[in-house]
Amino acid sequence: MKIIGIIMTYNCENFVQKAIDQIPHNEFDEIICTDDGSTDGTIDIIKKNNLKFVENNHLGYGMNLYSGMKKAFELGATHVVELHGDSQYDFSYVKDMKNKFNEGFDLVLGNRFFNYKQPLKDGMPFYIYIGNIFLTILGRIGLGIKNNDLFQGFRGYSKKLFNSINTENYNQDYRFSYEIIAQSYYLNLKISSVPTKCDYTEGHTTMPLRRAIPCIIHALKIGLHYRLAKLGLKFSIFKI
Repeated sequence: MKIIGIIMTYNCENFVQKAIDQIPHNEFDEIICTDDGSTDGTIDIIKKNNLKFVENNHLGYGMNLYSGMKKAFELGATHVVELHGDSQYDFSYVKDMKNKFNEGFDLVLGNRFFNYKQPLKDGMPFYIYIGNIFLTILGRIGLGIKNNDLFQGFRGYSKKLFNSINTENYNQDYRFSYEIIAQSYYLNLKISSVPTKCDYTEGHTTMPLRRAIPCIIHALKIGLHYRLAKLGLKFSIFKI
């Protein structure tokens, strides 16, 4: 098993060195970076740390994630872990994710709601807390699943998953993350979760309110397409 960590970056020069320092490097065979066209000093910091990196021309979160995964698997990874360069996630849970890989899981999702009060203790704004619960309920209904945190960015993926999902019709923005989950359930891949915690202090990234409505509409659409695909009527990402 070869595990590569992918640091996702975009204009996070104030946090990325902290993120690199906090990563448990002994849990990985290699760490690389995928950058979505940063205009600050993020890339300079990546270079100082002698990390391999992929540069994108601000194509969106989804394309940034996809290009990082593609590069990691080209480097021989059997599994990749999505890490964020704003040092928002607690990387100490990587060990738990590795254990899930050893158990044969293809998709491992971080779960901020392993204790429903924990996100609030970590500083999650109340409106984001309610929004996450609402979106996850929509996702659970649409996909008929029980996972209770579908919209966070600490995740692990197997090469089998990457080679199985539809990467021709995916969204290049943040919605790609949810599409991966939907396709994984559709393909009956092995899915699990591990606890995680987030830092919501000033400066760390969260989904802005202007994205909330498009995200709701997308969750409803993917849920409908998922249900139809189960009946044999395949649309968009479910044309697999």
